[in-house]
Amino acid sequence: MSRFAEMTVTPEGGKKRLQLPTLHLDPQKLLFSFSSLLAAAITLAIAFSASLPRPWWALLTVYVTAQPMAGAFRPKVLYRLAGIATGAAVTILLVPNLQNSPEFLVLCLAAWTGFCIYLAVLDRTPRAFLFQMAAFSSAVISFPYLDDPANIFDTTIARVEEMTVAILCVTTVHALLQPWSATPVIRARAQSFIGHARRWAAEALSSRHTKLEHDHRRMLAADVTELGMIAFHLPFDQRWAPATRRRVTALQHQLATVLPLASAAANRLDLLRADHALSPELSRLLDAISAWLVDEDSRPGQATPLIRQSRIMAAKAEADRSWTALLTASACIRMAEFLSALAASRRLTDRIGKPGRPGIPAMQAASFALARDHGVAALAGLATAMAIVIYCAVWILLAWPNGSATAAFAALITCSFATQDDPAPVIGRYLLATLKTFPLAALYLFVILPRVDGYEMLIVTLAPALLWMGYVQADPKRSPQALPMFSCFIVAMGFLARFQADFALFVNTGLAQIGGIVTTLAITKMFRSANMAWTARRILRANWADMAQLADIRRPFMPQRWTAMAVDRLGQIAARMAIVAPGDDLHAADGLADLRIGRNIIPLRRALSHVPHDVRHSLGQVLAGLTRFYAACCRHGRAEAPPPLLLAAIDRALHALLGLPMDEFRRAALRALVGMRCNLFPTAGPPGLEVTA
Repeated sequence: MSRFAEMTVTPEGGKKRLQLPTLHLDPQKLLFSFSSLLAAAITLAIAFSASLPRPWWALLTVYVTAQPMAGAFRPKVLYRLAGIATGAAVTILLVPNLQNSPEFLVLCLAAWTGFCIYLAVLDRTPRAFLFQMAAFSSAVISFPYLDDPANIFDTTIARVEEMTVAILCVTTVHALLQPWSATPVIRARAQSFIGHARRWAAEALSSRHTKLEHDHRRMLAADVTELGMIAFHLPFDQRWAPATRRRVTALQHQLATVLPLASAAANRLDLLRADHALSPELSRLLDAISAWLVDEDSRPGQATPLIRQSRIMAAKAEADRSWTALLTASACIRMAEFLSALAASRRLTDRIGKPGRPGIPAMQAASFALARDHGVAALAGLATAMAIVIYCAVWILLAWPNGSATAAFAALITCSFATQDDPAPVIGRYLLATLKTFPLAALYLFVILPRVDGYEMLIVTLAPALLWMGYVQADPKRSPQALPMFSCFIVAMGFLARFQADFALFVNTGLAQIGGIVTTLAITKMFRSANMAWTARRILRANWADMAQLADIRRPFMPQRWTAMAVDRLGQIAARMAIVAPGDDLHAADGLADLRIGRNIIPLRRALSHVPHDVRHSLGQVLAGLTRFYAACCRHGRAEAPPPLLLAAIDRALHALLGLPMDEFRRAALRALVGMRCNLFPTAGPPGLEVTA
């Protein structure tokens, strides 16, 4: 990071003074770059001594697999090696047997690549690297040798050796020199989330709460999912990582309940304020809770008196059984549950990365389910396969000698960015970074390297460029530029055992790279530039379909799994909703309200076996109405107004429940009906519960 020189005017005489630039370097980023350079040097030494045919491929693999956090690539090394082996096996299986039918061979390779990308998009864990590596390893091994497949076995073995050496070197060096664990990152992310949630909840529970908070809350949901993605690396970090992993999973479940509970309390308080029914006692409690939330030095144990007071106030209000009293009770009990979940999250966060027994219930230690969309994954796989078929057809029809290299580069880029909704902007920046690096590659190849003699001088000469690019790679804001820079620089150099400065070869290689990028960009714009609104609608429709199943008493009942998937979808839709046009009807859908309603469905289903038959029938009508309502939303693909019949069913169920003696399940069902009515029909008048016996 540098600060450029500035001209300033002094007060005396108006003279200008030149400020010299200052250079600010991040030690961790510099250490990462140096570690990558050392791994690259070791890889080149092994490649040269073993006479591997393509040392540049091994060198490029070093920088493709390097990650700024050591714990982030330790698990990936196994998946990458397995992916390379799988891709090599497919290459050896297909190419020799189909060499006489090039059209069918291209179709098979395209189908295999598309299938791997489908699995990579579907599997949102580090295991996806296995499928991505299997896809583009088979592509980059096969395409350059389709014209002459006689030596495909030797070529495949050589590529596997080069990539394996590179992966093992970069993993070992980074683990030794910069063993940054995933645990501090997880703890920092969890603390940031809790601090963010506390500030938002303090505003949401006060009169400053506005509807503009929806985007803010979606980002919190995205953080919950990101926390779990980082936690996948924990088993490779430390000896007590399994216990920490269970704590992180339990923390995810706790944080997943923080969002709907806090927003539910805010929803009830908004209704009470609109009716001027906020009691002085409740106002004082809110002030005390807000003070605890905004105090950064507060401890989890200090929330216990607030939780106890909220529950006492909820019990007193429920005894009244008027609609205003039920709203007050609902607000108080949701605040108590929210404070309990937040305090538990804080305690779990403080214990992340520490030895000892996790002390977590089995239900909370269960894995945090992720939502998967087979349609989006199939589209990504199909588009990748179509792209490979099209640019292979262009290469074969034009009989371009360097077309095989273009196909390999295009397949590499297509597979690298296939998991994104719209890869075109990223590929465009990839092209610009490649063009900017060509002058540097030409300078090295034709001016500097001819004067270099020996392996040691080669590494010393390359160090400035590779250190700079590695530093860029360590910067999260600029890291997308690093891969095209490395690709252009390393491929242009060649790095063979004997130096060769062939200008024609340099130009042809550059044209092949640019041609592959441009071809991929054009095909991506034709087939893969999916509208963000389309993807967001798919996510919403999937959520509505799951809501309909959750309310259907004929379907299996897995509330914890549903909650995790709903929060995950809320996080997935966050960035997409920020890009959707303001007038789009997607903004009418409130994923957080759906999350609250879904969590209200859960106690209704649990209460079915704890109420008399006639009350069970009333609750069943509510659940059936919810099933029909969300099925209609899913079928039409848009948020719709709930039918009046559903309001009548909720009111009948409220009357029926209030006529029964309360127990744990009935009280939870009563609170759920109140919350459901507030979320689905916020403008409806009170149901007239004062006359209930």
